Amino acid sequence: MRVLHFTASKVWRGHEQMIIDIYESFRDNGFVEDQIIVCKSDSEIYKVATGKNLQVQVFDFKSEYNLKAARKFKEIVTEYGADIIKIHNSKAHTISVLSSVFFGLNVPMVLSRTLIKNIGTNFFRKYKYNYKGIKKIICISEPVADILKSSIKNHDKMIVIGSVVDTESFIHNKKNGFLHREFNIPLEYKIIGNVSAFSKVKDHYTWVNTVEELFKRGVKAKYILIGEGSLELEIKNYVKSKRLENEVIFAGFRSDVQKCIPEFDLFLFTSKSEATGGVILESYACKVPVVAARAGGIPTVLIDNETGLLAEVGDFMDFADKTELLINDKLLQDKFVKKGYEFLMTTSTRLIIGKKIVNILNEVVSTNLINKKNIKYDL
Repeated sequence: MRVLHFTASKVWRGHEQMIIDIYESFRDNGFVEDQIIVCKSDSEIYKVATGKNLQVQVFDFKSEYNLKAARKFKEIVTEYGADIIKIHNSKAHTISVLSSVFFGLNVPMVLSRTLIKNIGTNFFRKYKYNYKGIKKIICISEPVADILKSSIKNHDKMIVIGSVVDTESFIHNKKNGFLHREFNIPLEYKIIGNVSAFSKVKDHYTWVNTVEELFKRGVKAKYILIGEGSLELEIKNYVKSKRLENEVIFAGFRSDVQKCIPEFDLFLFTSKSEATGGVILESYACKVPVVAARAGGIPTVLIDNETGLLAEVGDFMDFADKTELLINDKLLQDKFVKKGYEFLMTTSTRLIIGKKIVNILNEVVSTNLINKKNIKYDL
């Protein structure tokens, strides 16, 4: 089976990491004959994929509604000889459907969906999700699938597979105190951290409010935010307004997140709408206890009082209570670390998720071949 992964995304987020994880799972486990990533030349995934020597095809275009782009995409698919197209974002979805409708692209398509977001009432958006060429919609969690149900006519097209983590990149890293040294944090201080883009949905305001409350309570900790984004300056100013500049450390974008997370004594995640929260699974891999929001798909990966603690969305007092409880309870930490690691290794490794996805793709390709044969015989 020859798989063509198609994304028009220019940013680097969890979904783009997932594309790399699945590609490498397919490669390392011999799941497919060949595969290629089709993406824009100025995208982050292009930089990562080429840096890893993965097979990449550049596809630049100005608008996803440009029919020349749709025709060009068909040429790329035909030249590569793809048996199936795995679509990874909205613009790629549009181009794929237009290529099929106007230029006869006749390769089955499988859409990956990682957003908890309603399709809306736009005619074309609803059309492209229900388009006959989209054989399956792979959803990262039940909440992602649930929000699509009102717009998708055939619910059997949707399959939930869960998040994937490159466990090998995380599980071998141990705490050695380098963040304490890098940021001159006294050794007796705990580190409570977060890794996420500075965007509205991550709710850094609640995170900062929680820090303020913990500081008032005298919790002996420093607080590290790893990430970048459009709201970074706004959050920095909010921290200043709270006079917490000496407590909150903005670490910026880090290419060594897999080494940073093990340095945390607790991962504090206040995101108010998350498909699953892959960074929670990464914390499990690093054996770091977690307090997270009871939001979106987070409860599907963080089992309250079993693998971590859930707090109510936007409730900084609840977050502070749960954080203070956990940071001071070694037995509870040990329980969550053990159960979280077990959950990760039995549900979300590259091998497990890669096998789930390749089984879906194989089923689609096999069904497509059978249908082609039946049409031939009918003629």
